[in-house]
Amino acid sequence: MTNTKNSNILPIIMMFFLFAMISFVTGLSNPMGVIVKNQPGIANWMSQLGNFANFIAYLFMGIPAGIILKKKGYKFTALMAIAIGITGVGLQLVSANMTYAQGDNFTPIFVVYLFGALVSGFSMCMLNTVVNPMLNILGGGGNKGNQLIQFGGTLNSLSATIVPILGGYLIGNAAKATLKDATPALLIAIAIFVTAFIVLSFVKIPEPHLVNNNKNKSTTKDPHSALSFRHFILGIIAIFFYVGIEVGIPNFINLFLTNAKDAALTPGMGLDAGTAGIVVGTYWLLMLVGRLLGGILGGKFSARAQLSFVASLAIIFIVAGIFISPDVKAQMPVFSTSNGFGLQTVPFSVMLFALCGLCTSIMWGGIFNIAVEGLGKYTEMASGIFMVMVCGGGVLPVIQGRIADITNSYLSSYWVIVAALLYLLYYGLIGHKNVNTDIDTSISKIEK
Repeated sequence: MTNTKNSNILPIIMMFFLFAMISFVTGLSNPMGVIVKNQPGIANWMSQLGNFANFIAYLFMGIPAGIILKKKGYKFTALMAIAIGITGVGLQLVSANMTYAQGDNFTPIFVVYLFGALVSGFSMCMLNTVVNPMLNILGGGGNKGNQLIQFGGTLNSLSATIVPILGGYLIGNAAKATLKDATPALLIAIAIFVTAFIVLSFVKIPEPHLVNNNKNKSTTKDPHSALSFRHFILGIIAIFFYVGIEVGIPNFINLFLTNAKDAALTPGMGLDAGTAGIVVGTYWLLMLVGRLLGGILGGKFSARAQLSFVASLAIIFIVAGIFISPDVKAQMPVFSTSNGFGLQTVPFSVMLFALCGLCTSIMWGGIFNIAVEGLGKYTEMASGIFMVMVCGGGVLPVIQGRIADITNSYLSSYWVIVAALLYLLYYGLIGHKNVNTDIDTSISKIEK
């Protein structure tokens, strides 16, 4: 038993590294977006297309990633994902160094940049498809599997916190920068990919569900799939809502704080973007703290118990924030890269919304752990389907924005978040139960 645990140490470390790499590469779209916004002919909404390309890639790549994982295994899929990532970041590097002079048409450069962001998104989707089930398997499923995913998520959050700081330092004044100024950051990303590819090539990764495609391959079509399990179907709906919650909460904090007080539509608090950014950044920092706590407590409390608790707590925070008047202020502890920790005066509602970072932090790992529990040989395809539903991060914020338009209130738009949280609470309490235990999930033919 001890030898088995020791043999898992290197694969676990490798999965943690890949978890951190996902957020590092994805996070580059933020400073890149600021640069793009300041190029001629680029509107504000267009500056977010790089981030959108990363996001929408999950919709197209989730199922293929699951198929590749099922047929070729974890190591092959991860190495392929890294190679695609090198290509994606390389395309962005090409766009950054395309010849461009004042007055030239920026569109060709922009197209290459967006295509690179899309290809990078394919890579991130494939890596997520590998990392989550692999950590769950290495932990033996259950509480330990959830614990490993939470610890991996902690490194993911740490990387997400670091990359804006590093990107800003390397790029300099992004408002006056061109894409060429992003070259150092892109080169670092490529170096990370290359290092990961070399190291992973020499690390032995367990392949517990790799189907033998030679003489042992069954010719009988399996009548079941991951979608034959009710708790999995409810789980992928849960992850759709979760990503929308995670993205919607900070996005609308930012809009609420920065929009003018006397705005005709959806009035806000009129704070400057820098101050609002510090408040929103604290939300992400709290996610890091929450994931670390989730990892520490993951061995003692089930994913179901954790999900139910944090969903209930988040509902309390959000509902209270909706009803409390924006005139009620609070001194919120915030973190700034220039001044460290300090206090910032914000509406008490905003502080409650930001505290939800502690709650949303462990939801991803918990939902995944519950959704694939008992799936056995169907886990790999389930992981691919799971990733498709990440597109909820693009859908729910649009709905939330529409509600804000209709009600003329950012606070009222948070009822969308409440509805989504209620579903997560249902899933943690009831929907997680596997009612399809009669389906055979054992693996009779595996590659030795």
